[in-house]
Amino acid sequence: MFLSRRSFLKKGWVWFGRILIMGLFGFFLPRKRAGAERTLREAPAGLDGLTLKMWCDKKMHHRDGYFLNPFTSMEHKNVWRLLRWKLASENTFKPYYPEEAVTPTEMNWDPVIAHQGVAVTFINHACVMIKDVDRYILVDPVLSGLFWFKDFSPLTGGTGCRMPDPDHILITHGHYDHLDVRTLKRFKKTTHVISPPGYRRIFSRLAMNRHTELDWFESWNDGRREIVFLPCNHWTMRNPLTGPNDALWGSYLIKGAGGITIFISGDLAWFDHFAEIRQVGDIDLAIFNLGAYEPRWFMKESHINPVETVRAFRELRARHLMVVHWGTFRLGDEPVHFPPRDIFSEMEKQGLSDRLMRLNHGQTLFYGNNIRIP
Repeated sequence: MFLSRRSFLKKGWVWFGRILIMGLFGFFLPRKRAGAERTLREAPAGLDGLTLKMWCDKKMHHRDGYFLNPFTSMEHKNVWRLLRWKLASENTFKPYYPEEAVTPTEMNWDPVIAHQGVAVTFINHACVMIKDVDRYILVDPVLSGLFWFKDFSPLTGGTGCRMPDPDHILITHGHYDHLDVRTLKRFKKTTHVISPPGYRRIFSRLAMNRHTELDWFESWNDGRREIVFLPCNHWTMRNPLTGPNDALWGSYLIKGAGGITIFISGDLAWFDHFAEIRQVGDIDLAIFNLGAYEPRWFMKESHINPVETVRAFRELRARHLMVVHWGTFRLGDEPVHFPPRDIFSEMEKQGLSDRLMRLNHGQTLFYGNNIRIP
């Protein structure tokens, strides 16, 4: 497709802003540190013959001021790869964009508050609220929109205001669609925040000083529930000037007081260690981030696709699957309504459709002996 110089510059500037706030410049800017140059890694992928836990226990992902991703062999990239995606490559999904609908989201919190067991509410994007008997756990809250990106599931009617106060906020990583300072300012300063290492300055500035840092395979326990932080194949960045991976990223396993174990994938690409993750605990509900997976040549190093999601679900041997990270912001080429359609098709193909919990924004899964989605 031919673009005029003015159109090229205008479109390029818009996507520069989008990529900047998403931290995606980690793909394009080399990182220089004392004697080493890197983007997302510095050595051949692999764990040097160790198990995943042994490798993590030895802190081999720690480097001088940043963290190493051992699960990818990504090479140095440059801005021309981004321009190739946004300006030069064919987007085969564009004909479906007119089908995308803006669906305002308003939730009724009363049934969740009244429920005595375990409930999982899909709020928007990658944000879920988990009620674990008498405590509320909020994951990656982004309730204020995302600058430069259209919101296809805007929160309405004071949805965020009526939300139960979370007891714990879990942050999977620092990309702006997962760690949103404007949203965090809404919550009480005394709220307990759990995050990977590298974000202490952000929470200190917010005066959210009940902050627990968890490294890979470390856990927090209050005597009734345990929250384990786990490795995954991803990366993070908030400042392109300092470069990627000066903070850690990962997944969570929540072993709840209600007797339900929930896996929170966070953003991740495929890696060969889900069987080892499974050894941390039997998983009832696996919640995977499924979105921004097209085009595969560009996204496969960061985001899992439907086929890989089902493969990971099977390797985890979880009882049920739920997918989030779709329907709010279009971050990849696929339309916002494609991920739930594609994952159902793949689960059905493999005879697993009855194990897929199909939640839309604002819906709650009441999970226990009697599983229901009102």
